[in-house]
Amino acid sequence: MLAACVSLMATWEAFCSTMAAGLLSGGPVSLVYGFILAFAGTIATALSLSEAASMIPSAGGQYHYVAELSPPSIARPLSWAAGWLTMFGWQSVAASAPFLAGTMIQGLIVLNNPTYIYKRWHGTLLYWAVLLLALVFNVLGIRILPHVENASMVLHVVLFFILLIAIVALSPTKNSASFVFTDFENETGWTSNGVTWCIGMLSSSYVLVGYDAATHLSEEMSNPAVGVPRAMIGSLLLNGILGFSFLLAVLFCMGDIASAIGTATGFPIIQIFYTVTGSLGAASAMTTAVILMASLATIPLVASAARTLWALARDSAFPFSRWLSHVDEKRGIPTRAIWVTTLFLMLLGLLNIAATTAFNAILSLAVVGLYLSYLLPVVVILWRRIKKPKSLRWGPFELGRWGIMLNIVSIIYTVFCCVFLGFPPYQPVTAQNFNYASVVLGGVLALSAAYWFIRGRKGYTGPAIEILGRTVSNISHV
Repeated sequence: MLAACVSLMATWEAFCSTMAAGLLSGGPVSLVYGFILAFAGTIATALSLSEAASMIPSAGGQYHYVAELSPPSIARPLSWAAGWLTMFGWQSVAASAPFLAGTMIQGLIVLNNPTYIYKRWHGTLLYWAVLLLALVFNVLGIRILPHVENASMVLHVVLFFILLIAIVALSPTKNSASFVFTDFENETGWTSNGVTWCIGMLSSSYVLVGYDAATHLSEEMSNPAVGVPRAMIGSLLLNGILGFSFLLAVLFCMGDIASAIGTATGFPIIQIFYTVTGSLGAASAMTTAVILMASLATIPLVASAARTLWALARDSAFPFSRWLSHVDEKRGIPTRAIWVTTLFLMLLGLLNIAATTAFNAILSLAVVGLYLSYLLPVVVILWRRIKKPKSLRWGPFELGRWGIMLNIVSIIYTVFCCVFLGFPPYQPVTAQNFNYASVVLGGVLALSAAYWFIRGRKGYTGPAIEILGRTVSNISHV
């Protein structure tokens, strides 16, 4: 489980894709201090969610915590909303890694063949190819999936050291500490540097999401009350250290920031690899390593996204629930949910054809969707901790006297990110550069509300738990 969480988060690899947003919206200042803020806020949130996961191990994750810990009068509608947010957030974050892999392949082609004409639909086709590869592993290769995830974690660490050493050793020049820690860039058109810096938080917030994957796979573990918190916190600590180290190495060795931002490849990291090594072959090999890790991360991302959809369908909280909640008896997996997830992700890739900022929109959808799903359970945990502390039956993992403070830090950080990450990345706003994340998220919430009134009010009784295939409970209010 730790391997799955570490490899799907892929923090240092994800920085290779999101670095452009940070360089344009604040530069090194945004990336360095944004990462520190994001790590502190994310650790507070993960610790808060780990308490709930230890009490209530469930594939439903966030929406099950809300169902159990909310005031009884609002438990059903609030958990319904949390379930849809969790499902949609995971569908979006599952789209980000294959999107990175597909479009970075295009960047690699541009690097080696300047005559290549960059077409957005080419990137969409490559994105689909990576998704289909993940589908094959999740359905036909389910027996070897744990070995693939373990190998992915090993590669995640080994390639980190290879690329880090290459960047530091081969860089012809080194940037000063003042550049890394004080240089501010604003290439967004926003007149407010404060707003620009906040928008640049997308780079750091995105690379640290996904640790809750362990909760959505918890019903396939023998002791999730202990294993899930360890996997969540362990994956954050490991990826946080690797991600920040990689970020500092790149900023000190990247050379001229203008050439990185203005690269024809579309990815500053590809230009940085070329600037550092001076070799097309070496830069291509380093870029290929990132593409490989993004492709491997897609496999557990699709697995976790499909489980959230399956859990929602199992609780009759999604259209065609009976059909979607089917589990393949031969393989023991929700095959239909995996197919539907892959199809939805393929449709989401059409955003790339419609808008130049499609990747920013997908990243924003992933962060805001998951952060809102994190926010609701932390709020109800804090409410119960203050109002009804004796009603809480803690699991093996408990924050004790630090709980209230960490819950408050988590809530402040999460609200801050959700507000600013919906902003358009550039000014003036046009149809091509608009942040469509808010539109798509609003549409999903409207659909969720409509389906609640159509069916949820009468048919939704709350989430169920199955530990190793055995149904344990529905809402019981801890």
